[in-house]
Amino acid sequence: MTTAESASQSSQAGEFDLGKLLAERAAERYELHTRYLNHQLPRMLHTIGFDKVYERAEGAYFYDADGNDYLDMLAGFGVMGIGRHHPVVRKALHDVLDARLADLTRFDCQPLPGLLAEKLLAHSPHLDRVFFGNSGTEAVEGALKFARFVTGRPRVLYCAHAFHGLTTGSLSVNGESGFRDGFAPLLPDTAVPLGDLDALARELKKGDVAALIVEPIQGKGVLAAPPGYLLAAQELLHRHKALLIADEVQTGLGRTGDFYGYQHEEGVEPDLVCVAKALSGGYVPVGATLGKDWIFKKVYSSMDRVLVHSASFGSNAQAMAAGLAVLSVMENEQVVANVRATGEQLRSRLAALTDKYEMLADVRGRGLMIGIEFGRPTSLKLRSRWAMLQAARKGLFAQMVVVPLLQRHRILTQVSGDHMEVIKLIPPLIIGEREVERFVDAFTAVMDDAHNGGLVWDFGKTLVKQAVANR
Repeated sequence: MTTAESASQSSQAGEFDLGKLLAERAAERYELHTRYLNHQLPRMLHTIGFDKVYERAEGAYFYDADGNDYLDMLAGFGVMGIGRHHPVVRKALHDVLDARLADLTRFDCQPLPGLLAEKLLAHSPHLDRVFFGNSGTEAVEGALKFARFVTGRPRVLYCAHAFHGLTTGSLSVNGESGFRDGFAPLLPDTAVPLGDLDALARELKKGDVAALIVEPIQGKGVLAAPPGYLLAAQELLHRHKALLIADEVQTGLGRTGDFYGYQHEEGVEPDLVCVAKALSGGYVPVGATLGKDWIFKKVYSSMDRVLVHSASFGSNAQAMAAGLAVLSVMENEQVVANVRATGEQLRSRLAALTDKYEMLADVRGRGLMIGIEFGRPTSLKLRSRWAMLQAARKGLFAQMVVVPLLQRHRILTQVSGDHMEVIKLIPPLIIGEREVERFVDAFTAVMDDAHNGGLVWDFGKTLVKQAVANR
């Protein structure tokens, strides 16, 4: 480094000191968010007691100022697939910054996007090309545009209760009305029940369907496509010259115990595949739309159309380096094999509790994507309490379980969807037996308390009051 460069960096450091800024203002975090961002988020966090202050994070854990650890069974909605601050990803990002690459010139071809595409496609041998954007919803938007263009048809089918993102195109294939309400008009897309091949066939006969977009396992409720459905749907779609789009934004990159969720069903080869979340390493947003060669060649059919679909920050060096590092970690640390083994251990341990607790209705999922569903109890005393919660708002019992898991046992989880009595577990893919034991022990303690009429129900009354007040 030259003297001039050193002086310049010193001067710049004097103008902006991130550590000093955080030291001075970090305590204002909730006030700042209330004043300048989504004011309902801090309100919700205060109400349910989730207004923690985490000082740092590593792997599958958060730590507060007193050094207490919190087990992360949420992984940032699946973004932190290989855990937080993995040293391999951190080094890759330091390296790419230090390399001072001529990034995003717009008129050259940098090596990193091609290398990451090559790595991704090695796990998807029936696919040929990749478009890199910045998020899962952007990956879905790209797939919708490509499908409409190459088929010349306007309509995309999606499954009831699906979640594919919140930008306008993705929202058009969102199966939850709560997200769609008030944002019309949307695109002319149509919902079909997950697993219902007759409904799919009826829509395809109308001749205007470009594609079906489907999650191999729906994030909302953790509902898997029935065995054989994806393959049969693919055959139906191709018979009617329509495409199959697999949304692997959450299920992809090992989450279900295979690299992609659709790979659990032999013979399924989607025409377009969307990935994001875990590919980022938790650092730099990245999304990817993978597709067959003929689709890309039809979209980019001439030099005049070279930028017909593009993204200002797509294929940036930091995102590509993070993605390459993530795939390297997955291979070298046998992450997918760990997901299969640990996921089966966790699911089977939890499933064994369904006979013990009358409010535990079902445990389902695949790999480290597990849904815990609660249902109406049989005993009279518990039925009356359950009815009280349901009358106020469906989903409150699941929230009653989530809150003590955090407050008493320092485990972060989430309710799987609005008005759902389902908790979804999507922990970092690197957890092992230690984390399984901790979660099962904590969950058992909370369920014991719930069935014995303990402190969990005191919080339930608070939730009921809040639900009634918000009507």
